[in-house]
Amino acid sequence: MNDLNGVSVFVEAADAGGFSAAAERLNLSRSAVGKTVAKLEQRLGVRLFHRTTRTQSLTEEGLLFYENCLRALSEIRAGEALLESGKREIQGRLRLSMPVHFGRLCVMPLLSELLGQHPRLEFDLNFSDRNVDLVEDGFDLAIRTGPLRGDPDLMTRKIADQRMTVCASPAYIAANGEPRTIDDLLARQAILYRRSGQPLAWTFPVKSGQTRTVTPPARLRLDDLTSIADAAADGFGIAWLPCWLVNERIASGSLVRVLSEAPALSYGTYVVWPKTQYMPSKLRLLIDTLAARLPAMME
Repeated sequence: MNDLNGVSVFVEAADAGGFSAAAERLNLSRSAVGKTVAKLEQRLGVRLFHRTTRTQSLTEEGLLFYENCLRALSEIRAGEALLESGKREIQGRLRLSMPVHFGRLCVMPLLSELLGQHPRLEFDLNFSDRNVDLVEDGFDLAIRTGPLRGDPDLMTRKIADQRMTVCASPAYIAANGEPRTIDDLLARQAILYRRSGQPLAWTFPVKSGQTRTVTPPARLRLDDLTSIADAAADGFGIAWLPCWLVNERIASGSLVRVLSEAPALSYGTYVVWPKTQYMPSKLRLLIDTLAARLPAMME
C-alpha cells in the first residue's frame, strides 16, 4: 500500500506541475510530497523529476513511468467504480459540455453505453466548441482539447491524445501530385478550418521538440470539420483533420493520407471539473470510463 501511495503522490505531482501544487491538492506539506517522491525514486533506482529551487519537471524516465502509472490507476479506479456500482446503484444527473463533432462521434457512443448500464443515470449535454465556465454555468464536467489554461478552481485529468493527419481525395492527388514534404503543401490548395473568424494554421512536430506552422493557400475556409472532410473527399483540396473524423473515409478509399512520413501532431484531450473534496460516484464512473475507452475511439 505504501508503494501505491507513493505512485499516487508522484502522479499528482506530475499532474500539478510541481510539489507545492501537489501538496495543496493532497493536503500535505511540500516536504512530505518531496520525501515520498524521493523514496519512490530510490526504490525504482531512477530520477523521476528534474529539480530546481522553484520548479520540478519530469525526466524522460519520469514521463515514461507517469504514462504507465496513469493507465494502472485508471484500471484501479474503474474497478473501484464497478465495485461501488455493485453496492449502490449509480444515479442522478450530470451536466457535460464537449466539442461538437468530437462529442457526437467519440463521446456519445460511450455515454449511450453508460445509460444502458445504469437506468437511473441522467445526462444533460451541451455540444459547443466554446469553453464554458463550469462553475458559473453549472456544469459538472467539460471535455477540452489542446493546451489548457491553469485554473485553481478546476481539477484536470488527461484522458487521451487527438492525433491529426493530412489527407486528400485520390482524384485530387492524381490531378495535382502528392505532396512529399511540408513545403510542398504551400504549392497545393488546402481546405482550412476557420475558428473565431481566423483560419487555423497547420502544425507539425519537427526536431528537438520544436514545431513548424504553415498556412497553405485555400479557396475554401469552413468552420465545420465534417464539411471540410466532405470537401476534401470531393477533390477541392488537402485537409488537416483529426484521425477520428476521417478514419472511416480513409478505410473506404474516399480519402488517403499524405505526408505519412511526417510526424503527426497530437493534441491532449482532457476532462475538467470543479474542484471538490468529494467526487460523486457517478462523476468518477464517467471520468474513468472516458479515460479507459476514449483512446481506442480516437486511433
